[in-house]
Amino acid sequence: MPNRSTQEWIRLSLRTPGILIFGMVMAPCGWILNLTSTVAPNWRTLHNLPSTPPDQFIQQGIWDICRATSTNTRAECNLQDTAYFNNQIIEVAQGLMVASLIVTLIGLAVAIPGVRCWRDRPNWTLAGLGGLLIFLSGVMTIIPIAWYTHILPNVTTVTSTIDVRVGYCIILGYIGGIFEVLGGFVMFIGICRCCGGKNRGETRVDEVTASRFNHQKPPPRRVEVPSLNRARSTASSVPYSKNSMDEDVSFPRAKSPAARSVNTSYSGRPYDADL
Repeated sequence: MPNRSTQEWIRLSLRTPGILIFGMVMAPCGWILNLTSTVAPNWRTLHNLPSTPPDQFIQQGIWDICRATSTNTRAECNLQDTAYFNNQIIEVAQGLMVASLIVTLIGLAVAIPGVRCWRDRPNWTLAGLGGLLIFLSGVMTIIPIAWYTHILPNVTTVTSTIDVRVGYCIILGYIGGIFEVLGGFVMFIGICRCCGGKNRGETRVDEVTASRFNHQKPPPRRVEVPSLNRARSTASSVPYSKNSMDEDVSFPRAKSPAARSVNTSYSGRPYDADL
């Protein structure tokens, strides 16, 4: 048999391969979650602040700080905290999160021309490079999110009485980064053909030919049917004749009507109706 590198492959369907559909769905979803995580000021919240009402808390993000209360939906933002924004993690998070958003858009722009399904085969090189960029953008999101979570209580000086909690931006950032990592990786594996070509929706030409040959229907078997057009013999093996069959019956037969006689000579007395 020829080597795997010299074998010819064929696509039995013009549908977009599943790995490309998976990546093109996961990447935009991850980008939206990462965008929300980047711009929203809720990477962590500080409760039980000294000299403040019990229902008041502080929301800190990588771009803004807000003060809010549990009884009021309006929040007071643009608070100044020089010590907080001078932390190294804040500068790193700002750069990596913005870079992740840009790289995701570039990856989608590169992958879309390769995923188009009006060709017989997708452009696996473009689709794989786009998947690689999307994968790297997910990694750039997870790095600052994980780092910030690890040093969450140590960002600026907080007293032991302050309750430090994780904000919803951390959760959205983790989910968005995982979406992009999974989607980009699945798209990238399309560059190399694996799993017998199933990742690309392809099949070897020799396998297709063999399967079609094996699944051909056998020709219908011809059955010889004896002919019924035989010459009727005058001799009969039945020990009785047709007349005896007519006479020997087990039920009374209806009497046949007598033949009407026609009398041409009528000598009777005529009636008035005959005149």
